[in-house]
Amino acid sequence: MDFNVVSSVFDTLRIPPPPRLILLEARTLASAHVPPYPPDMPVLLTGVDSRELALHLKDVLLTVYPKDHVVSVVGEGKRRPEALEGRKEERLGGLENFEYSQSVCFFVPPLGEGTSFESFAEIVAHLRAPNGCPWDREQTHESLRKHLLEESYEAISAIDLGDFTDMREEFGDLLLQIVLQAQIANEEKQFNISQVIQGIHSKIVRRHPHVFGELKLDGVDGVLANWEKLKEEERKGKKEEKGLLDGVPLALPALSQAQEYQDRAARVGFDWPEIEGVLDKIKEEIEEIKNAETDFELASEIGDLFFAIVNFARWKKVDAESVLRGTNMKFKKRFAYVEQGAKKQGRDLSALLLEEMESLWQEAKQQD
Repeated sequence: MDFNVVSSVFDTLRIPPPPRLILLEARTLASAHVPPYPPDMPVLLTGVDSRELALHLKDVLLTVYPKDHVVSVVGEGKRRPEALEGRKEERLGGLENFEYSQSVCFFVPPLGEGTSFESFAEIVAHLRAPNGCPWDREQTHESLRKHLLEESYEAISAIDLGDFTDMREEFGDLLLQIVLQAQIANEEKQFNISQVIQGIHSKIVRRHPHVFGELKLDGVDGVLANWEKLKEEERKGKKEEKGLLDGVPLALPALSQAQEYQDRAARVGFDWPEIEGVLDKIKEEIEEIKNAETDFELASEIGDLFFAIVNFARWKKVDAESVLRGTNMKFKKRFAYVEQGAKKQGRDLSALLLEEMESLWQEAKQQD
């Protein structure tokens, strides 16, 4: 599309051509799952040659843009603004008489400032620049470690609560930590955020030959078994070959770490053939706890019991860390009810008899 055609489109729209503009073939966008460009830039989609294509373009745009975002269909000196909202059969409802052809375009105005990953990377770089923030400028990979951990746990907490508003905020905080770490590495000439993204992009494609290649796999179990084979090949190509379990972070919570160890071992066949073996192991560990003669033996056997219970959770496809966190939250809520019950009676919690605490506890359970 030459400049004259672009100029005629904006003449029809009765607005001046923007100083920056993305030109994209409509069918390129239609083949995507999400728009492949930064949404804070204006976009001109060319070659909208059918009503069906126009409807599909709106479906893709709705993955990023809000329902009330207005786009304009332009062609043959005519223009029609349309919001992205509405049921599929109603979208573009007023455009039955619009003559679609290769000369018809979609103009998509930009979203607001700060809505693209690129603009976010720029603002983080600005924080680290000479005229940026003194606190951000003095941070290192090591000093930010605790913040990365804290933000990860806060994101997990939002997930556990099912609070989508908090999730959105906490994922943003977590993203800040990742981009900030990459910016520091870029300043040290180690790597940049584009290399981070390219690395994970390549890894995803490489480890999903059943999606991006011709390999045929049977269900989730087949996918996971092939995943471990691919990772084993990757480990062989590295200077220092690591074991199957070496990639599990030592900083993981113990329950998550145990379940990940068991998952990885099971993918290569190191597992009980039936769940009865898992249940028998739990019973065996309980007996060994009963028979422990020293504090060291007792502590060791309790650890073995935890490990066996995590294995049972894995067999039942339950995330052990998540369910225990859920139980912790449930206990906290119910115990708070007991505390409030004592306060309403004008008594200290420690002054309540166990039977009185149990009665309040049962009330809390009924409320749940």
